[in-house]
Amino acid sequence: MRKIILILCLLVSISACKSTNTGKVVTKKSRTTKTADRNPRAEKEINEVTEAIVKNAKRYKGTRYKYGGTTKRGMDCSGLIYTAFKEEDIAMPRTTGTLSTHGNWVDLKKVQEGDLLFFATSKNSRTVNHVGIVTTSRLGKVEFIHSSSSRGVMISDLAEKYWYFAFVQARRVL
Repeated sequence: MRKIILILCLLVSISACKSTNTGKVVTKKSRTTKTADRNPRAEKEINEVTEAIVKNAKRYKGTRYKYGGTTKRGMDCSGLIYTAFKEEDIAMPRTTGTLSTHGNWVDLKKVQEGDLLFFATSKNSRTVNHVGIVTTSRLGKVEFIHSSSSRGVMISDLAEKYWYFAFVQARRVL
């Protein structure tokens, strides 16, 4: 009799456990162009421009954080993106919010160098307020350069707990 009661209690407790997802984050996917559809010559030119943009951003490594800044004297996260692209004559929006709607949505598993990563770093908010440029993308390893308010322009790893949980979306602008 004890065994039957124990088994019934176990079955009730197992069947009562259900996982629900109440907090959903919805992002819109934009239509993307397949790589196979692109001209190989155009693809090579895009890669060269991407490399130049990442190189431009890396030149600012160590620059202190300055809200609204776009120079070596100080820059914020969107200022880094704006400046790195501008040096290659590519016009980009100046604010993180506007950048987050620019280009095409990309699955995190398919990010490439030059793609933009967007984060929500404010407590209890999923509103995008930080951006960085992917500098390295290999299986299981995504690094990005950004301007941190505490440490200035630096390279971070998306696998770091803070950035992993703050990540919202990736976008491709080239």
